[in-house]
Amino acid sequence: MAKWAAIMAVLLLAAAWAAAPAAAQCNAGQLAICAGAIIGGSAPSASCCSNLRAQRGCFCQYARNPAYASYINSANARKTLTSCGIAIPRC
Repeated sequence: MAKWAAIMAVLLLAAAWAAAPAAAQCNAGQLAICAGAIIGGSAPSASCCSNLRAQRGCFCQYARNPAYASYINSANARKTLTSCGIAIPRC
């Protein structure tokens, strides 16, 4: 139950972030598809990896946002990036 609550929290935060004014290319809502990988540690889907690649330039912005920092800076997030062949950014 806690896992689903966490996934819902990520989805709600992503939706709120998408509605907030930000750089046009940064849309955290596109990362909701990666919730299973980032929160639960499951293997990322091809769609997740594609969305991560599209949002690569936004990772540091997301990492500085208190609503996302614990997810973006987690071991599972690093594992997901590595699984997708994406370099872990240095912010």
